[in-house]
Amino acid sequence: MRPLDGVKVLDLSRILAGPYCTQYLGEMGADVVKVEPPGHGDDTRNWGPPFVGETDEAVYYLAANRNKRGIVLDLKSERGQEAVRRLAASADVLVENFRPGTLEKWGLGYESLSAVNPRLIHLSITGFGQTGPYRDRPGYDLVAQAMGGVMDLTGEADGPPAKVGLPVADLNAGTWGIIGVLMALQARHLTGRGQYLDVSLLDTQLAWHVYAAGATFYDAPRPRRMGSAHPSIVPYQAYQVADSWLIIAIGSEKLWRAFCGVLGLGIAEEPRFVTNAARAAHRDELNAMLSAVLVTKPADEWMKIFDAASIPAAPINTVDDIYADPWAAEREQIVRLPHPGMGTYVGTGFPVKASDTPARPTSAPPLLGQHTAEVLAEAGYTAEEIAGFLEG
Repeated sequence: MRPLDGVKVLDLSRILAGPYCTQYLGEMGADVVKVEPPGHGDDTRNWGPPFVGETDEAVYYLAANRNKRGIVLDLKSERGQEAVRRLAASADVLVENFRPGTLEKWGLGYESLSAVNPRLIHLSITGFGQTGPYRDRPGYDLVAQAMGGVMDLTGEADGPPAKVGLPVADLNAGTWGIIGVLMALQARHLTGRGQYLDVSLLDTQLAWHVYAAGATFYDAPRPRRMGSAHPSIVPYQAYQVADSWLIIAIGSEKLWRAFCGVLGLGIAEEPRFVTNAARAAHRDELNAMLSAVLVTKPADEWMKIFDAASIPAAPINTVDDIYADPWAAEREQIVRLPHPGMGTYVGTGFPVKASDTPARPTSAPPLLGQHTAEVLAEAGYTAEEIAGFLEG
């Protein structure tokens, strides 16, 4: 058994935030039907290079679309709209990321669909939400990172603002979409009714602010760009060693004393460094002392020393490095599934390990329209009607 066995999800979303959400709902057992427009399908099918396999599958598309059955419908046509209504009538969840008002224009908004299926949970993921002055703006990950304060806090102190190396606004919104769907499914157990979920990229960026927001709310000194350094904890950043870089994270006074011991520095009880607050006040001079010692040994040698003393430290891996680490296989963080166009699909694993109802991948991302006939037949369409859909 998987926790969402029996739950039907109608996925009208594209790009990343919505598909990321529905991919993992599928991993938890939901039957996810992904609806794509005819011709080009989800925009990310063309977002490359890289493309892989005999059918030139875009790696970007493959990354967020497994555990789904794929169908093609033209939502701008009456026939496509009617098919969505029929599918939504028996669905538990609908996920979409159209700009506000688009589905209403097609007669597919929450009010219309919930009148037919009061148990329907409708998740809408947009750039800025369904209300407010930015409602109608197009939303992209980079826009949300910029407006949400993330870029201002990312990068070196004397450099320009930088985006995070992964599309964190999209991924964060998709994750909160999963949380919202699970919340609404639980609420439906109590009320018997579905509901509308409004999730935005910008809202979910603000949910990440934690102590940065606190500094603003309490008019305290504001966080600033500091590269890998932490605004409050010292030492807690990347340091250059003899052959590369390591991060070192000293988050307690006990660790600070142990760290000084393995470095052979007799400064643990010095007034300038005896507490974290003191170290933060003397950050530059402390880092100069630490760097002079750390640069004398290579990363592997330091890691053996730090591991033996339980000092939190790590190499700065490339993506290649972490998937080559035996840890990734041991933790089932690499998934392989058969794929009709490329032989074997490879993707990332589900990060929650459940003892009784584990999630598991079931199928590779679908080819464009791969399951159109199958899904429409389940919805009650005749063979002749299905042929009309397939012919366009």
